[in-house]
Amino acid sequence: MTHYTFISWNIDSLNAALTGTSPRSELTRAVLANLAQKNPDILALQETKLSAAGPTGAHLTALELLFPEYAITWRSSVEPARKGYAGTMYLYKKALPEPIVTTPEIGAPSTMDFEGRIITLEFPDFFVTQVYTPNSGDGLKRLTERQAWDRAYKNYLASLSEKKPVFASGDFNAAYQEIDLANPASNHMNPGFTDEERAGFGKLLEAGFVDSFRYIHGDVEGKYSWFSQRSRLAKVNNTGWRIDYWLVSEGVADKVMTSEMMDSGERQDHVPILLEVEL
Repeated sequence: MTHYTFISWNIDSLNAALTGTSPRSELTRAVLANLAQKNPDILALQETKLSAAGPTGAHLTALELLFPEYAITWRSSVEPARKGYAGTMYLYKKALPEPIVTTPEIGAPSTMDFEGRIITLEFPDFFVTQVYTPNSGDGLKRLTERQAWDRAYKNYLASLSEKKPVFASGDFNAAYQEIDLANPASNHMNPGFTDEERAGFGKLLEAGFVDSFRYIHGDVEGKYSWFSQRSRLAKVNNTGWRIDYWLVSEGVADKVMTSEMMDSGERQDHVPILLEVEL
């Protein structure tokens, strides 16, 4: 048996984390340093917000200091999508078998396939893939496109799972059940908790994937992965949402040892999520 430690985190700007000087940047940098100390086999980062050219020399130097034994692969938003938007990155141990890295286009609508939202690592015995799911936006202006994304992404994950087990993480921008957010009644039909988005997430589970957190913890309440920055006391009062997940193929769900949110101190927004498996 081999023990693997995987961590996933919506970092909300890698540049701010590595080179920023604001108090929030310092908090973000402290979380990233803590993740490095956890020595994960794979670290997935979403919403990196890098330019189309990717990480700068300064970024790579900072990452090398934090993660000296890791290889890096990234994907940025490119034209015709917005610049400095979305984006994903993997850091994975060089001691692992060299993965096949793919940056798939899944047939998503609008510019979604150009926004750097998916990276997949194929190892000999499994896939590790991450996603930064599009937000439906203020006024749900992108909800129809989001529904098309959900269908395309479900088909993509299912195609991977036909070949070998899948470990899929990321910011899915959907709280699936009422117990996945502190105030379901007042947030019903807000972005991330519409009936359509919840149904779309449910289709992933129907397609043969398991929400590893619920698999381990059952119907526990009050556990969240995101706290709005618009509310200064959201984290203090634990009024959050669980919208970040590690999904795993049904066939390896019993290999999951740990699936939980990680401490990120005073920093609001997303918290890292941890998955430990024995294969």
